[in-house]
Amino acid sequence: MQTMSSSRAHKPTKFRWFMVFLAFLAIVTNYMDRANLAVALPYMNTELHLSSAESGLILGAFFWTYAACQIPAGMLVDRFGAKLVFAGAVVWWSAFTMATSLARGGASLLGLRFLLGVGEAGAFPSATKFVERWFPPTERGLASGIYDCGARGGTLIALPICTAIITAYGWRASFIFTGAIGLVWVVVWLLVASEFPSQNRFVNAAEAKHVDQDAPTEKHAPVRIKWGRLFTSRVVWAMSLGFACQGYVVYFFITWYPTYLVKERGFSLLQLGFYGILPGLAGLVGSWVGGWISDRIAASHYGLNFARKFCIVVGMALSATIGLAGLASQAWLALLLLSIAFFGVSVATSSILALPADVSARGERSVAGTVAGFQNCISNLAGIASPAVIGLLKDATGSFTPGLISASIMAIIGCLIYIFMLGPIRSDVLEHVVAD
Repeated sequence: MQTMSSSRAHKPTKFRWFMVFLAFLAIVTNYMDRANLAVALPYMNTELHLSSAESGLILGAFFWTYAACQIPAGMLVDRFGAKLVFAGAVVWWSAFTMATSLARGGASLLGLRFLLGVGEAGAFPSATKFVERWFPPTERGLASGIYDCGARGGTLIALPICTAIITAYGWRASFIFTGAIGLVWVVVWLLVASEFPSQNRFVNAAEAKHVDQDAPTEKHAPVRIKWGRLFTSRVVWAMSLGFACQGYVVYFFITWYPTYLVKERGFSLLQLGFYGILPGLAGLVGSWVGGWISDRIAASHYGLNFARKFCIVVGMALSATIGLAGLASQAWLALLLLSIAFFGVSVATSSILALPADVSARGERSVAGTVAGFQNCISNLAGIASPAVIGLLKDATGSFTPGLISASIMAIIGCLIYIFMLGPIRSDVLEHVVAD
C-alpha cells in the first residue's frame, strides 16, 4: 500500500492540459468576437444604412490594428508574461465587442472595429508564450494545435449562436452575449493561471519537473537577429506572401460569407444557422487531416520538404474551388463548393503554420517566433484587402461572383509561390539571419 501511495504522490499531475484548454476557449471567444459582425451585418445594414463598399471597409478595419499590433503585443508578453497580458487582451476585446451594440452608424462601427483589433492582437502571442513556459518541447506541437483549433471552432459556432440570438433578441444582443463570455473566461483564468507551472497550486512537483526537463540550466542571451537579412530573405517573403494568399480566401468566410448566403443565395436566417456551418465543419476536418497527412509523409522516405509542399499546394488548389461556387446554378452546389474550398485551405494551413519552425535552427539560434510573427502580420494584410475588394466588386457588378473568382485567383497564386519561390524546406535555411 505504501508503494502504491508513493507512486501516486510522484505521478505528475496534468493540469497543464486544463490550462491549454482554457487557452483554446480564449481563442474560441477571440474568433467569435471577430466573426459575429459578419453574421449580424445583413441585419445591421438596413438599420445603419451601410453600402456594400462601406460594409467591406468596416469588415476589414479590424485587421489594420490587428496586424499592426502583433509585434507590440509580443513585446508586452515578453515583458509582463502571458497571464496578465492574456487576461488584459481578453478584457479589452470583450469590452469593445459589447460596446459594438451601441453603434449608431458607420463611423462609430468603424472605430469600434479598430479598437477590437488592438485587443485581439494579444491572443496568439500570449498563447504562444504560455505554451513555451507550460510545456516541454515534446508536447508543444500538440498544445499549440489544441489552442489553434479555437480559431476554427469559434468561427464555426459563431454562426448558429449569433443567428439564434439575433432571431430572438436582435443584432445588438449578439455583441453583448459574445463579449460577456470573454469576461467570464477572464475570471476563471485569473483564478487558476500562473506564469510558470512551479508557481501553480494545482501543479505538483512531478509535473513541474516534467515541464522543465529540457529547460536550460542557465540563462542565455536572446538570439540576435540581422533584421536587414530577415526582411530581404526570399524564404521569409515566400512564406508570408503565400500565407497572405491563404488569408485572402479564409477572410471571405470570416467576413462576407453569411451575407453572401443571405443576399445572393436566398438563405433564411434559420437556413443560415443550420446549413451555414457546413464549411466550418469541413475546415475542422481539414485542419486535422492536413496535419496528420503532412506528418505521415514527412516521416516517410519522401521527407519534410515534399510533405509540407504537397499538403500546402493540394490544399490551396482545392481552395480555388471557391470561384466555382459563384458560378453554381444551385444554392446547395454553391455550399458544397464552399465547403470543399474551406476544407482545402484548412489542409494547407496546418503545414503553413509549421513552416517557421521547419526553416529555423533548433535551440538558441531559432528564429521561429519572429518569422511566425512576420508571416502572420503580412497574412493579415490580406484580411484588410479581401473584404474591401470583394465589397467593391459587389458594388460594381451587383454580384459576389467576381469577388469569389478573385479569391480563386489568389489561391492559385499561392500555389505558384509555394512551388517556385519558397525553395527547399530545411532547418538551416535561415542561419544567415542570426548574428554570431
